[in-house]
Amino acid sequence: MEPRSEGSESRRPSGSLNHSVERGYIAAMTASHAAAIGPCIAVFDLDGTLTWGDTLLPFLSGYALRHSRLKTLWRLPLAIAGYLGSRDRGLLKSRAIRAVMGGDRRSTIEAWTEAFVGGLKRRRVFRPAALAAVAAHRAAGDHLVLLSASPDLYVPGIGRLLGFERSLCTEVEWRHDASEEDRLDGALRTPNRRDEEKSRCLAWLRTQYPKLPVVAYGNSRSDIPHLREADRAVLVNGNAMARRAATAAGIPVAEWR
Repeated sequence: MEPRSEGSESRRPSGSLNHSVERGYIAAMTASHAAAIGPCIAVFDLDGTLTWGDTLLPFLSGYALRHSRLKTLWRLPLAIAGYLGSRDRGLLKSRAIRAVMGGDRRSTIEAWTEAFVGGLKRRRVFRPAALAAVAAHRAAGDHLVLLSASPDLYVPGIGRLLGFERSLCTEVEWRHDASEEDRLDGALRTPNRRDEEKSRCLAWLRTQYPKLPVVAYGNSRSDIPHLREADRAVLVNGNAMARRAATAAGIPVAEWR
């Protein structure tokens, strides 16, 4: 089921712990600490929060290498030029996906997704401290939700790999034809799940888990809107601008290695 909620009232981080104690709780996340706050919805961003960096570019470049599609990469500068003109990150994402794999069969793309996701732990893409935080929430019996602006071409696979209960991410269009296999269109089927769109996803999650508090983790300035609406939140691995925004919003910061 897809989140379709249109906004929610702002929810400031709350709870009995003050910020200094809460910061320590998150920085040293263990199963016992996680259990102390009771059952919750633990919402994790993906790129830069759970991982050391971006996942979309490695996904696309790996596909291009596997399928000898390097000649299609000349389209990427055009996509980037279009983004520089509009600042529409969703448009950039769609153009990049179409440039590398647009029109390809679902089975071909799914085979690469399986290989890509299967190799992530081997390549040490995930931050050990982030995996420890996920494990702590799981041990406490919390509901794990992966919330990412990256596409559903591979985010749900990462969610399954890490044991998440739900994955909410940017969804892309496929071309359906009764006479042959689906082929990737690459247009966005949902809004780019970034900035305020993550807040709408958070509002939808509250309808799925009534009365449960939300604990949210993000790494960028664009995550601040939904972090502000969580009951507890922390900005991890943020740059200087993101840290300043988090501090102004009263959100603790931490470094996960």
